[in-house]
Parts: sequence; C-alpha cells; structure tokens
Amino acid sequence: MIKKGLLIVISPLALLVIVKLLSFTGVVVSPHAENQQSLEESYGVVALPIPDGLNFAGEPVPVDNFEVRERFDRELLVNTYWQSQTLMFFKRAHRWFPLIESILEEEGVPDDFKYLALIESGLMNVVSPAGASGYWQILQSTGRELGLEVNTEIDERYHVEKSTRAACKYLKDAHKRYNNWTLAAASYNMGRAGLNRQLSNQRTGNYYDLWLNDETSRYVFRILAIKTIFENPPAHGFHFSEQDLYPPLDYYTVRVDTTINDLVAFAHHHQITYKELRTLNPWLRRTSLPNRSGKEYEIMITKESLFGREDLIIAREMDYEEEELTSPARDTDL
Repeated sequence: MIKKGLLIVISPLALLVIVKLLSFTGVVVSPHAENQQSLEESYGVVALPIPDGLNFAGEPVPVDNFEVRERFDRELLVNTYWQSQTLMFFKRAHRWFPLIESILEEEGVPDDFKYLALIESGLMNVVSPAGASGYWQILQSTGRELGLEVNTEIDERYHVEKSTRAACKYLKDAHKRYNNWTLAAASYNMGRAGLNRQLSNQRTGNYYDLWLNDETSRYVFRILAIKTIFENPPAHGFHFSEQDLYPPLDYYTVRVDTTINDLVAFAHHHQITYKELRTLNPWLRRTSLPNRSGKEYEIMITKESLFGREDLIIAREMDYEEEELTSPARDTDL
C-alpha cells in the first residue's frame, strides 16, 4: 500500500524551536554573522615562541633539549591563557615586588626568586593542605628553624619582610649545598632531603636531567613561564596601565616592646580599624599581643584609610587612656 503525501503546517513557534535545534547541532543560523567575524578577528589562541637565551638566576635553560623545551612550552601556555590568574599576579606584584626585590638584593639572592613567591601563593596569605603558610608557603617547623616566631598569637610566616628574609636564608643555604640556584629552587619545593636522595639515586647533578614527581618537575618551569610573561606582557596578550595595578601600601611603623592586651583598642588609638590593623599585620593572629620577654615588634599603621573610617567617629571622640590599652586579654579572634 502506498501512503499519500502529507501536508505539514509549521507554526511560527515550532519554526523557532527548529532554528534553535539546528544551532545546537552545528548548523549556524545567525543574523549577526558580522559580529562573529569581528570577534574572530580580535581574539585568537596562538602558539607562543620560546625566547632565546632562556635562563633562571643567570643559569642557562637547555631548551635545545626537546623534553625541556616542551615542559617549558606547557607552563608558558597554561599561564598565558589562564588570563584571570596571571592578570591578578601583575596586580599584586606591583604592590609587593618592590619590597621583595629590595630584600632579595640585600640578602644576595637573585631577583628571579621573586617569581618563586608568586607561583607559591599568588602573593596571598593562603594555607596549603600540608599547612605551609604565607607568601613564601613556609611550614611551621621550617619557619621556626629559620628563626620565625610561630605560635597561637604570632605567626611571622605571614610577615612579608621577615618571611622573605627566612626564605632567603633557606635558599642561600641550599645554594651553598648545591652551588646551583636552579637546584636550590627545586629543593624549596620538595625539600633538600628528598632532592638529595634523587640526585644520589639518579647519579646526576642537573635539575633538567632528573626524573621527579610531577609537581617538582614542573616547578622551575612555572617560575620561568611567569618570568617570561612578566618581562614582556603585551607579547603574551596582557595590556594594562599602572592605574590598573594595586599600589604599594602607604604606612608607618609603631615599635612596641610591651604586651598589648587589646589590639582593637590599640587600632582605634591609632585612628584605624581593627580590620585595617589585621590587613597590614596578618602575623598578628589574635586580639592581643602577649610580650613576656620584652621583644620589640614593629606594627604597620596605614597613613590613609583602607576601608573608610565612619565607624571610628565615636572612637575618635573617646579619650583612650593608657590603661585601656592593657585591659584583660581576649581569648578569641574577631
């Protein structure tokens, strides 16, 4: 039996549904093709050239070795096209690199190590699953070995200047052991004991010849990739002006060598909020600063408000007597 032809009537709504379905199945139905063409002309994902004379801390990187070249290429692509993260690196680095650079120079550590801090933490006070903290991601035990004060009230791993000097001490000791800054950087990631074991087992003294765990094998290349991008931002698609970056903080320091039992009152006494105090001094971990030994601490006080000071109107009108700054200690964080 032969079926007769059917006359199909399609409503406007059904036609719209069909058009949508076609667009999802790969058939392009667009009344704005010129906009798509404009987008294609203005944005592209391109392969990136490997720079000539690539080096870390003055030590050459053997990019003529295909495996080394491809490891670097991977990190360069990842960090170039993870635009949001890398742009935030530029913003935060503008605030903190001047301080870090000056300390590295003073301590005799190559300037390239500022990028180590950047890849470790993004210049944020993060805590790793292993408990490493601060911009330089220092473990509690390591911090104490390097001379940092780490306890429930004070944690100098969060003190930018002191933690940078502690990292410099580690790196200089590692360089003395290996006579090589690249291996010193690798040891910062996996520890000297672990690196020593791999150097001995594999009978080589070259980072680029070592078979390592994935994190450490990528570690120096991540530093190199960020260094390459920072040395020529436009070539990697990053365009910004200085006003787009975070400015260095303007502050002065107050030296204290006695206990401060109420840091909220201390902050208000200096015409700043407690939040401002903690933002500038994240190494202060509680609302008090016990100081039984009479040690001298330097507390940063911002010259201009970070957050606005409307909430300090009442505080400014109050007369803070000295004894109020030594009121009974609080046991909890705010």
